[in-house]
Amino acid sequence: MSERSNDDWLAALHDPTAQTAALGDLRARLQRSIYFYLSQDRSDLRGLAAQELTQMAEDLAQDATLRVMDNLHKFRGESRFTTWATKIAIRLAISDLRRARYKDFSLEQLTVDGELLPGRARLTSPSAPTPERAAERDDVLQIIELALREALTERQYQALVAVALKGVPMDVLAQRMDSNRNALYKLIHDARRKLKAHLEEQGMSTDYMLNLFGD
Repeated sequence: MSERSNDDWLAALHDPTAQTAALGDLRARLQRSIYFYLSQDRSDLRGLAAQELTQMAEDLAQDATLRVMDNLHKFRGESRFTTWATKIAIRLAISDLRRARYKDFSLEQLTVDGELLPGRARLTSPSAPTPERAAERDDVLQIIELALREALTERQYQALVAVALKGVPMDVLAQRMDSNRNALYKLIHDARRKLKAHLEEQGMSTDYMLNLFGD
């Protein structure tokens, strides 16, 4: 695989006579980086066979190469070209994996009975709190759960919970809600504002909650 400087990469990718070879080298590099990411950094994929991961890496590398070419004009030379391209490839991989995870996502899943904040531990600090502080945190989390249901419309509730608590990608949620990203951003902004006002009416300021769940 050819070693190129930043200028060499840009020149080759813009030169019709050298572009095919340069694209091949770039795709191979990105595939190798993506495979490493999938096999080493993604614990949720460790059950897949090497052949499956290789196929995923090949598909993602093809898409990533196209993405790099589409953004070639944005490269400013502040890092190695291959480092810049790899970051694009990994972001693309992360995005695609998130979409795949929520391929069968349903809004109805957000309204089933059960604890709304199952990952409560992630809201707390690494250090173990005192029993009193732990009890106070638990009370506050219950108030937040109740506020989410009382202060928001059903549509605001679905959008805020999906994005902020469940990690559903914005484009997936927009499609499920028959909306678009801009409208969804406004919906979530309004939901956050209403939730904040509702909690402050109960004496729960942002500073108080940050201090409660801080170190």
